[in-house]
Amino acid sequence: MKRIAILGPGLLGGSIALKLRASGGSQVALWARRAEAVEEICALGCADVASTDLRMVVEGAGIVVLCVPVGAMPALAREIAPFIRAEALITDVGSVKSAVVEELSSIFAEHGRFVGSHPMAGSEHTGMKAASAALFEKTTCIVTPTAATDAAALAAVSTFWQSLGCRVISLPAEEHDECVALISHLPHLVAANLVNTVAAKNAHAFEVVGPGFRDSTRVSSGPPAMWVEILRENADAVGSALDALIAKLTEFRQTLARSDADGISAALTAAKQTRDQLTFPQ
Repeated sequence: MKRIAILGPGLLGGSIALKLRASGGSQVALWARRAEAVEEICALGCADVASTDLRMVVEGAGIVVLCVPVGAMPALAREIAPFIRAEALITDVGSVKSAVVEELSSIFAEHGRFVGSHPMAGSEHTGMKAASAALFEKTTCIVTPTAATDAAALAAVSTFWQSLGCRVISLPAEEHDECVALISHLPHLVAANLVNTVAAKNAHAFEVVGPGFRDSTRVSSGPPAMWVEILRENADAVGSALDALIAKLTEFRQTLARSDADGISAALTAAKQTRDQLTFPQ
């Protein structure tokens, strides 16, 4: 059986483990920093091997998936590199790619074959208890090869994500960061600031919220510590996205101030037409 090592038993790592266990054919090894997390993994039965011992988990693995915060990845990569088989595949789930790909490509240059990945899956809930074997069904996973990436490794990592239910697309790391700043990081900031605006302007308005406000602000319930790291790591792209949004809002504010019905309608119609053409995971 192929051994697949997953480092980090949170929502994504736990969901990968559950899907692999459900599919069969692989030995799933899960690493966690805390003994309590290992006990939880064992109780849920989502891994064949669970340990706080990195070497025990990664040694002999054909695939290693880093499912820890992006800021923790380089140190963890350096720690496991000596135990990685030369032919092993290493990938990650980080939502920011430029710095991760640069550092991990260097660390694993002589230890295994690294390909950066970002499955566009998740929720505002965190931890192993929120994990689901179906989390990746009909989602998109972005792989971020470099000019030096081994073609066979790229194909194998793509096949791995496809086996979990993902549609796989390939983007350069910098383009990935620009895209996710616009469609993931910016929406989180909009949701968070919408909640904060209502709280500051008139908190009594929360007493009459409906499904529109609920759906518009759902992502703001995500873990702040994780989002602080994401936003700092992708600050340039997020800053550019914020500037573009502020420009759009300023333009619309001027249109509204003129009571320009045609301009208001044009903006709303353009948004509706674009939104109606999009497809989303079910």
